Amino acid sequence: MLKTTLYETHVSLGAKMVSFGGFLMPVQYEGVTKEHLAVRNSVGVFDVSHMGEFFVEGPTAISLLQHICSNDISKLTPGKAQYNFLPNTKGGIVDDLIVYQLAEDRYLLVVNASNIEKDWNWINKQNKIHDAKLTNASDKYSLLAVQGPKAIEAMQPLTTVELNQLSFYAHQTGVFAGIENVLIATTGYTGSGGLEIYIPITEVEKVWNAIFKAGKDYEIQPIGLAARDTLRLEMGYCLYGNEINENQSPIEAGLGWVTCPNTNFINAEALGKQKSEGTSNILVGFELQERGIPRTDHNLFDLNGNLIGRVTSGTQAPSLGKGIGLGYIPKKMSDVGTEIQLQVRNKMLRAKIISLPFYKD
Repeated sequence: MLKTTLYETHVSLGAKMVSFGGFLMPVQYEGVTKEHLAVRNSVGVFDVSHMGEFFVEGPTAISLLQHICSNDISKLTPGKAQYNFLPNTKGGIVDDLIVYQLAEDRYLLVVNASNIEKDWNWINKQNKIHDAKLTNASDKYSLLAVQGPKAIEAMQPLTTVELNQLSFYAHQTGVFAGIENVLIATTGYTGSGGLEIYIPITEVEKVWNAIFKAGKDYEIQPIGLAARDTLRLEMGYCLYGNEINENQSPIEAGLGWVTCPNTNFINAEALGKQKSEGTSNILVGFELQERGIPRTDHNLFDLNGNLIGRVTSGTQAPSLGKGIGLGYIPKKMSDVGTEIQLQVRNKMLRAKIISLPFYKD
């Protein structure tokens, strides 16, 4: 089992460590609710150094990326980032990722930890006809996500980059906490704003300590993966392995907004047809109307007791104080306000379809 550079730091802070994506990672420190609300209200720090980083470079970089990515890479400019998925040939998703354009012919791809090897092999296979320069730098970089409404204010003393001048999904490389060539990005997975900071792995402990010193007056807290999951679920964000996978249609998952078939990516024709014609099933958000907590793979029913789908993710939402979940059901039943039922153990609980995100600041 792999460990991030900050493993001993997390242990010393009392973190509960669990296996995730092939790494031992902190799932929580002082409790999921406390950590979740710290990010919603102020600022928290996640060690997400298990994520993978690939560089794609050269004059054919864009042709490769247009071929393997769902979104229109030509719309990127240096200093901007873009959410994407990697479509496979059978209608599903190899992985979802963020693409950062660093320079005219240089891109950074950030992929999920559990899919690093699979993604690397897939991209290399597709690159045979493009011959872009590929570098797997996953073991060279650490990634810290400093998230929350106070994150930019708290981190500004550590850099000369004007953080409040960076638009959403923008980035700039500069000095951070005295370390050169740090990529500072306004990306994240929480819905509460903030930064993601890509740091040479040898410098991450120094940066971690500087971040907590700078954030002391903001009651900054370390945040585990459990709160990362409740934060993303409140926003209705897809998680690979839950809402999206090798067999699940990205159009059913609500990812039509990052699906640009005109770029002729892999399986573009089939996904383009789904996007224009619609799908029979669709991913929806629901909230319980009575006490209970939805969990992955709980069954969903209509009010007559007919099985209509299953839960892909569920939790007791710390910001809302109620059970929420995502799941696939027939599109004809997906209107906001529609009542459905959720089976928890041997009890049927009423739920209602709502518009996403669950959490609205």
